[in-house]
Amino acid sequence: MFWTSYFLAVLAIALAWPVPILLSRAQWPARSPSTAMLLWQAIALAGGLSMIGAMLVYGLEPIGDNLIAGLRGLAGMVFRNEPTTELGFWHIFALSAAALLSAHLVFTLLLTYYKIQRQRRRHRELLALLASPSAEAARTMVISHDSPVAYCLPGGARSVTVLSDGLMAALEPGELRAVLSHENAHLSQRHHLLLWAFAAWRQALPWLPTTRLAQEAVNSLIEMLADDVALKTESKATLIKAIAIVASGSATGTGPGAAPAARMAFGSSEADSAQPGATGGAGAMVTTATRVSRLLSPQPPLQQGLRYAVLAACILLLAAPTALLIVPGLLG
Repeated sequence: MFWTSYFLAVLAIALAWPVPILLSRAQWPARSPSTAMLLWQAIALAGGLSMIGAMLVYGLEPIGDNLIAGLRGLAGMVFRNEPTTELGFWHIFALSAAALLSAHLVFTLLLTYYKIQRQRRRHRELLALLASPSAEAARTMVISHDSPVAYCLPGGARSVTVLSDGLMAALEPGELRAVLSHENAHLSQRHHLLLWAFAAWRQALPWLPTTRLAQEAVNSLIEMLADDVALKTESKATLIKAIAIVASGSATGTGPGAAPAARMAFGSSEADSAQPGATGGAGAMVTTATRVSRLLSPQPPLQQGLRYAVLAACILLLAAPTALLIVPGLLG
């Protein structure tokens, strides 16, 4: 497994630095947000798998020719008191680092989920006191707020869209439909799960450029995906005007006690600004500007051949490290 560990290490470095930088500067993601979203997920998963896998493979190299055989040998040492003389200091260090990193990633993912769920629960309690059901749309609450505000609060069967009466007064019927369609797209496509995963990833590894760039890209891409859903029923001019109206009120907050991590706002999708990995007001304005620019100067959709090529790259990114870890002697 000598070459396998080094190949995985090189792949992990590439996916942690040059690849996300190049992708974040590319122009094509706006032409196919769903394809770009899959690629970012593949980069994140393959990068984490390669990072942990490289340390595991190096640490298990003396006792197995692949990951499974090595883990069996390690289990024998731990549970059957077999001799550990084959493992040197650096092998034990690599195994310890892999175990600690894996535990850190899982713990951060669960902790982020707990924090978000707590914020959403608190948010629902406030809505129950300060908001009233909308007479114009199902599963929609209206808060008394002069600024134009629109966001969704995920929660399975309890998911709701929240609007301010200031927004409803400012929007024409078509613009209101565009806002509701946009927010419903966030809920139906479960964008909150992507935000949770990438927020946790950035919080766990804030020093990696991948985590910051990926979270910023995902925030922007899910807005584009929701805009595309709204465009199926409303015109571009209507959607652009709705975006501009909501963005004009973004500086004043999102309602009484609203926790940003508990929702995805029409003007921006962002993690809790009090946590590492959050995108603040500047990031929200950049996302809004990108959305409006995309609508004002539409580009042709990404060609089918290029989409298939990106999908093939996603599959290869996930399959390559998996095969290297499992297949004996694949790289010698």
